[in-house]
Amino acid sequence: MEFRKYDRTYYVRIDKGEEIVSSLLELCRLEKIGSAVYSGIGGCNKAEIQTFSPETGAFETRELSGMLELVAFNGNIICDDDGELYHHTHAVFAFNNNGVHGTAGGHIRSVTVLYTAEIELRPVIGGVIRRKPDPETGTGFWELG
Repeated sequence: MEFRKYDRTYYVRIDKGEEIVSSLLELCRLEKIGSAVYSGIGGCNKAEIQTFSPETGAFETRELSGMLELVAFNGNIICDDDGELYHHTHAVFAFNNNGVHGTAGGHIRSVTVLYTAEIELRPVIGGVIRRKPDPETGTGFWELG
């Protein structure tokens, strides 16, 4: 991973073999960023995408592999009262499956870079967005109070 900060925005290049979400969390720890939003594109080769099922109360996970064009990637990072960071990321991938072009997307658990990922990360200015636990999903939502 390599990054540069211009004004208040970070421009991040994530390299072959690196995992995108953990790299962004690492950057936030390194730069002491408590909350941020991000978006990006890239070329990847492995992704774990999830969809929450209200019927089961759990996330269903699907693994993708091969040449995956990361055509939309966005999310946020927030922290709990102890400063632990959490991400909420969604993405859409385009791919070729036996000559048929397809797409898949959802909540992202992890994404590994094949060629590069180019991410713009914008820290929250003037405050920190905290995490409010949600017992129904087992995750957390923005606490804006």
